[in-house]
Amino acid sequence: MARLSLLVTCGFDVYGRIVANETHPSEPHAGSVSSKLNWLRAGVLGANDGIVSTAGIVVGVAAATVERAPILTAGIAGLAAGAVSMALGEYVSVSTQRDTERALLHKERGELRDDPEAELDELASLYEAKGLSTATARTVAEELTEHDAFAAHAEVELGIDPHELTNPWHAALSSALAFTIGAILPIIAILVPPTTWRIPVTVVAVLLALVLTGAVSAGMGGAPKNRAVLRNVIGGGLALGTTYLIGLLVGTAIN
Repeated sequence: MARLSLLVTCGFDVYGRIVANETHPSEPHAGSVSSKLNWLRAGVLGANDGIVSTAGIVVGVAAATVERAPILTAGIAGLAAGAVSMALGEYVSVSTQRDTERALLHKERGELRDDPEAELDELASLYEAKGLSTATARTVAEELTEHDAFAAHAEVELGIDPHELTNPWHAALSSALAFTIGAILPIIAILVPPTTWRIPVTVVAVLLALVLTGAVSAGMGGAPKNRAVLRNVIGGGLALGTTYLIGLLVGTAIN
């Protein structure tokens, strides 16, 4: 009875996932969650890298010289190189993931074509392993197979939504844009204040920005904010401290 009650309360979507029937509308039950998280990951990672890496460059150069031209040149060069690197890295990574997903889907489609009965038994066993009774699992597998066998197997067996494969171009552009936006902040912060205030203002601006990105990423992903913020701030602070010391030592040695 408990399992039947669960089926009535929750139901299944077209890909075989158990979903709530408007019981918790704020909870992300749809297949777009993985796509959303991928965009979130690419965007936050790009912004954090843009903030921290560019801030590290300009703070290091500012520790070695008070001239604006070298600081600006280093900042812009770091921004351009970082944005291209992030875009290329995301494109290659997501393209590899997409190729793997397509290969798995192609194999699954062939298995469904060549031996549909065995695939039906496999789908039923997968639902039985999730906690459904043998009879209920068989019924669910048969109904989903009748509706869309390929989508059901792709989701339950492979964990892939065949209609929402990640787009490598979207990930690349998202990362590059986020990196650029993040990198602009430390460049402005290091150039606008008077010479003696450049580094303190930049450090404060960067740490505040990292608090914001940590809180936003945690909030959108439903994770604890304090932990995400603390990771961002500690990592950014270590990066700034390291590059400042290097710039100070190199600048002293050269001068």
